Amino acid sequence: MARRRWAYEELFSLLLAAKMNRRANQQIKGYRLPFKQSEIRQFVAGLPFSLTEAQRRSAWEILQDFERDVPMNRLLQGDVGSGKTVVATMAAYQVALDGYQSAVMVPTEVLAAQHFATMTKLLSSTNVKIGLLTGAIKGKARRELLDRIAEGEIQLVIGTHALFQPAVQFRRLGFVVIDEQHRFGVKQRQDLLAKTNDQCLPHLLAMTATPIPRSLQLTVFGDLDISTLDQLPHGRRQIKTKIVSPNQRTAMVEAIKQELEANHQVYYIAPLIAESEQSEKTGAESLYKKVVGSYRGYRVGILHGKMPAESKEAVMRQFERHQLDILVSTTVVEVGVDVANATVMVIENADLFGLAQLHQLRGRVGRGESQAYCYLMQSDSKTPTKRLREIERSNDGFHLAEVDLAMRGAGEIYGTAQHGALNLRGVNLADTLLIKQASDEAEKVMGRLIADPSYLDRYQGLKSMINKYQKLTTLN
Repeated sequence: MARRRWAYEELFSLLLAAKMNRRANQQIKGYRLPFKQSEIRQFVAGLPFSLTEAQRRSAWEILQDFERDVPMNRLLQGDVGSGKTVVATMAAYQVALDGYQSAVMVPTEVLAAQHFATMTKLLSSTNVKIGLLTGAIKGKARRELLDRIAEGEIQLVIGTHALFQPAVQFRRLGFVVIDEQHRFGVKQRQDLLAKTNDQCLPHLLAMTATPIPRSLQLTVFGDLDISTLDQLPHGRRQIKTKIVSPNQRTAMVEAIKQELEANHQVYYIAPLIAESEQSEKTGAESLYKKVVGSYRGYRVGILHGKMPAESKEAVMRQFERHQLDILVSTTVVEVGVDVANATVMVIENADLFGLAQLHQLRGRVGRGESQAYCYLMQSDSKTPTKRLREIERSNDGFHLAEVDLAMRGAGEIYGTAQHGALNLRGVNLADTLLIKQASDEAEKVMGRLIADPSYLDRYQGLKSMINKYQKLTTLN
């Protein structure tokens, strides 16, 4: 009973903090961007593929938010490869039509270059001017680009954390997209939002390829509006996943050689060892030697977290341009590089990885028309774990997120996701009744707070807990 009471208080504080954040966001002025129906319709008709229903629905939710004079605070969650980029591009096009600028921020230079290439292609029939700003752009080219952004000539800027530097000034920043938002700190987001010249805040869209279970959408992410892409683009094939025990390795290598003979490329993910960067390097290097020995005559590259950023980028580019056949890597490839020609993913010691991470890694293949394969290599020949069985059985990231939550609990998954202070260990998020009770009560207290802003002053313990959670909930 005492434990349930404690869990209730924890949930109540989290929900009230989210409601307070949502209300605070609604008090801020945003830019009202009227919908340009005929131009958007023309843009969609000109795409080289047809949008899925989920893409249409998500784009419409974003375009409707733009018409309000409150800044959008939306999370676009889609399974791996569900086509988030085209939705964000369509939104940026609408923003440009309304005379404002957009900034798209991604975690790595390789990903920035890839988004730049994709968005340039998608917007080729329009007059939108696009710029790429990363640490690699220096000297005169950088100064000219910064001038063009400051003057408003560049309408869509894609970049890494270089977008945060004080030298980067926008003329009319109306829309910010942050890809894989959990990779950026709260302070960085605020810096980017502060780059507007007037009292209005730009609309904000965070994108993530890690599907979020429904109960977490209501609680941890309660201050956000959420759009969901739960369909894969037409023509994509399901990835075939197979659990492999060490005594089946030879047969697996032979099957992979057939893919290499067909001119396809392969990822090998180094096993997860004890949490130290040194061992990460060792794990990758010893796997590299093993792979070179098994695949004589093929070009093998290596990628790990200890390499300098420039070397990592260079290796990734080589793989992208098919100057390498096999890439041995640690989990640094987990976030979003598209190499459509890569059809095989081998994950060593797969039983030591989390479900979400296995699903993310698997999503690096199957980006083209060809059949893709994912081999989950076990660390021993024991019976496979429930986790491996689930990932072998299902390609659905939303189903896997729910399974992961049920298996591990929110505290373990999200306990360190924001700042390590989200203490949900006693909370069972499958307890929808408790969530409903806490939410109803938080709604009542919210009503009292609107009538009397000093209402919480008489409950100092609760107030400090809520203040902590207000800083924590995702995009505040």
